[in-house]
Amino acid sequence: MNVYDVCVIGAGVVGSAIARELARYDVSIAVLERAEDVCCGTSKANSGIVHAGYDAIPGTNMARFNVEGARMMPEICKTLDVPYVQHGSFVLCFDKSSLPGLEKLLEQGKENGVSPLSIISGDEAREIEPCISPEVVAALYAPEAGIVDPFLLTAAYAENACVNGADFFFNTEVSSVTQKEDGYELTSSGETFYARSVINAAGVYADTFYNQSLGTEAKHIIPRRGSYVLLDRAATPVPTHTLFQLPTKYGKGILVAPTCHQNTIVGPTAIDIDDKEGVNTTAEELRDVLQKARLSVPELPLNMAITSFAGLRAHEEGHEFTLEETTENYVHLVGIESPGLTSSPALGIHIAQKVAEKLGAQKKQTFVEKRVGVPRFYELAKEDQLALLAKNPAYGTIVCRCEHVTQGEIEEALNRPVPPNTLDGVKRRLRAGMGRCQGGFCSPLVMEILAGKAHELEKVHKAGPKSSIVYGFTKEPLHHE
Repeated sequence: MNVYDVCVIGAGVVGSAIARELARYDVSIAVLERAEDVCCGTSKANSGIVHAGYDAIPGTNMARFNVEGARMMPEICKTLDVPYVQHGSFVLCFDKSSLPGLEKLLEQGKENGVSPLSIISGDEAREIEPCISPEVVAALYAPEAGIVDPFLLTAAYAENACVNGADFFFNTEVSSVTQKEDGYELTSSGETFYARSVINAAGVYADTFYNQSLGTEAKHIIPRRGSYVLLDRAATPVPTHTLFQLPTKYGKGILVAPTCHQNTIVGPTAIDIDDKEGVNTTAEELRDVLQKARLSVPELPLNMAITSFAGLRAHEEGHEFTLEETTENYVHLVGIESPGLTSSPALGIHIAQKVAEKLGAQKKQTFVEKRVGVPRFYELAKEDQLALLAKNPAYGTIVCRCEHVTQGEIEEALNRPVPPNTLDGVKRRLRAGMGRCQGGFCSPLVMEILAGKAHELEKVHKAGPKSSIVYGFTKEPLHHE
């Protein structure tokens, strides 16, 4: 049995943020993740938008933690060496009869403490963002909204937590949490854990643990599927701001936005489904994304799409962040959908403080605050490139031509505190395979690096343990599991 002070269920952006903040205290921490890596659930299929905070209803947890998190995000990204761009956002209004909806958002934003925030005319919006449709009559402008890399943010939280003492267990699916006399027993696939305190940050499965703790079906998370399309970096015109459409009851509509890596992302849809693993895309949903995107940017070159994907938001019927201790020292975060990414730094601090206080834990004097990411060789100055090459000549070997990722960068990532162990893990951290050819050139090279000196390519997976790529060698009998 593995004994810890705190077990966190889920290594998404919120679970990893909580683990990092808990690592400031003199407690032992285990993070239990059912997938093979961090950021494999809701956090993975994310547009990376740092929302200003005008969407949420005033007085809710959503509103509070959105605004707090947005204010913290620039500094947390600087501290953890994560790409962040504060470029501003627009909510576009296409009809004068819809102006009251825009004004409602403005008032909500002011009440939530969002500033600066204003309604401008369509012509004023086009002066700032020329690619906006001529049909736009007005826009809500939030200049302090931003974008972040959701994969790198989650990995950075996890790495910093690990450096400060947290243990991460992957391919470890918690099946039950049982209250004992002085803590909790967590049964998982293969191992048993014991903890004084448990934090449920299980995303679309958070309702399962919440309901199990109460013995009743009190919460119901509806998986809300969102489909996205990603355009090539060469696509023009490229918006320089995040462009939302005036929201409906199903969410913020289709957004068109730049990413931190100069791509353009469009989406998501909002389709409620029953399957908590239903991350497939459909032709109908992708058509919907593309058609609605051109309402905002008519000249958007949709023929420059390089990939599409879908993710699930943990939509709870009450549409609110539930932060609740159902039994002594068992804390739940249920319904953490958008703006969960934006809220993550504030949620991490809030939950960690509450748990540490209940456990009587004191802050450590040895906490390592800063993290330095894997150097992007292509983006470095010439003298810095030469210095890296002197230390490791592998930085001179290009593996991914689309994204200019070198062998040295992959080797560095594999030696990080929470390293990737799959093809997708490398892709999310370094972008090898995220470019125009979508891994057509670099995948075999990345696989060879992952296979290591033993050259066991059969053990390299795309994502989880059931995603083998190579089953054997030519002219040898194949043995499928």
